[in-house]
Amino acid sequence: MSQNAAQAKSESINVKPATVKERADLALNNDFLRKAVRFTTERLRDGKQKAANDHGHWEEWRERGRQIRLHTIAHLDYYLNLFADNAKANGTHIHFAATGEEAVKIALEIAQRKQAASVVKSKSMVTEELHLNTALESIDVETIETDLGEYIIQLAGETPSHIIIPAIHKNRYQIAELLSKEAGEELLPETTILAGFVRRKLREKFLEADIGMTGCNFAIAETGSMVLFENEGNARMVTTLPKTQITLMGMERIIPSWSDLEVMATLLPRSATGQKLTVYMSGISGPRRKDDGDGPEEQHIIILDNGRSEQLGDPEFQELLNCIRCGACLNACPVYRHIGGHAYGGTYSGPIGAVLTPALNKNVDQWDDIAGASSLCGACYEACPVKIPLHDMLIYLRRRKVERGYGDKAEGLGMKGFGAIMAKSQRFSSVMKVGRIGQKLLVRDGGIPSKLGPLKGWNNYRIAPKLADESFRESWKELQEELDQNSREMDPSIQKRMEDLLAKRKAEELKGEPGYD
Repeated sequence: MSQNAAQAKSESINVKPATVKERADLALNNDFLRKAVRFTTERLRDGKQKAANDHGHWEEWRERGRQIRLHTIAHLDYYLNLFADNAKANGTHIHFAATGEEAVKIALEIAQRKQAASVVKSKSMVTEELHLNTALESIDVETIETDLGEYIIQLAGETPSHIIIPAIHKNRYQIAELLSKEAGEELLPETTILAGFVRRKLREKFLEADIGMTGCNFAIAETGSMVLFENEGNARMVTTLPKTQITLMGMERIIPSWSDLEVMATLLPRSATGQKLTVYMSGISGPRRKDDGDGPEEQHIIILDNGRSEQLGDPEFQELLNCIRCGACLNACPVYRHIGGHAYGGTYSGPIGAVLTPALNKNVDQWDDIAGASSLCGACYEACPVKIPLHDMLIYLRRRKVERGYGDKAEGLGMKGFGAIMAKSQRFSSVMKVGRIGQKLLVRDGGIPSKLGPLKGWNNYRIAPKLADESFRESWKELQEELDQNSREMDPSIQKRMEDLLAKRKAEELKGEPGYD
């Protein structure tokens, strides 16, 4: 199959509506998806909060994590070079890829040189970003995802809907149906049965694979090592059984030292799943040595830019590179919890995806489409273990779109009108009075169900409240008069007691003054 044909096949499987709003409409009308996403994200969010509280001094750890990331990104060129030099000294082949296309080309060349027939993969959002599976299949290399969630959505022909739980939108009955087709027999929708089938299936793939391929949670500059966090153990199989191992890592995944990893190993699992520690943490420093019992004979690390360096030196977006891919912002985001990950339309979803996708792609004309999928509540910032101000970045994206002439003209006129009305209290009061009169044609049972004009989007899923018959400002005069009347009509005994208390207080104050007898 040619690469173009494989790409066309992939696109036909994953045809998506053009805009975030259209994709969100599909998600909002999928009751199961909404319940599944809400249930899982709430469980993860509550687990993260408990783990943070149990650990103690969480804000100090967040600030330490932020400082490590700020320092590393500010000196990224130094640490990248240091990492590359130390990794080469360990026997690792280092490749730098300026673009996604270049990274794919390098990976395909390694596979062809090794005459690979199959690749097993684990822990890699970067390969999703590059659509590397499709590219490998185009040269007839079987590519198998070995993370359970990734394996499930690969069989479904879908993309991940969450950074750490890719199949968050599926239940065990849907999963049983997918796995039954793969098994050629009906599998009961029980976790032990389904997991047992996948385990047996993947063991064969681990043993047969020519290449193991992973992502990278952190790269340690001082030793040229790369570190993987996981809970299933499959990444260890991927990095030890195949003779050739390829790691794809974003250029920002560097940290200076192993002591810095201690901070990240505290922050990431607690923020991601509420665990005190990840089940498996693997540090890999080069290919198999002479006395090693396992490991690859050849190791490659492809360091990817693909738009990341565009953020360096940008005061509004450089902190975007601090992200440690924990998914905590997705679990906290009220928008993500309602529409899930596929509505964002890219590899990365939630608040981080709403900023990262347009930033990496420099896709100015779609910035508002993606950045608009936010309530700007700031929950993502509060959840982020390294304190990335994503809510501010979403505003910066919206502003830049308008500044570059891609803004919605109707929205612009509407905001100018809103500003003019809010500039003077008398003008605002007059408009509100007119609005109360005009709304009478639309009010039903205390609300406005109409889907006309700007009410359409809101009222698709809720009913707009009507304007109050009397504003607080308008009712204040009457309230003030009532308060004044109550004070004038105070009970004489209460009045006398208050006067006595004031007199006593005055006397006590005078006692402290010099010359008082």
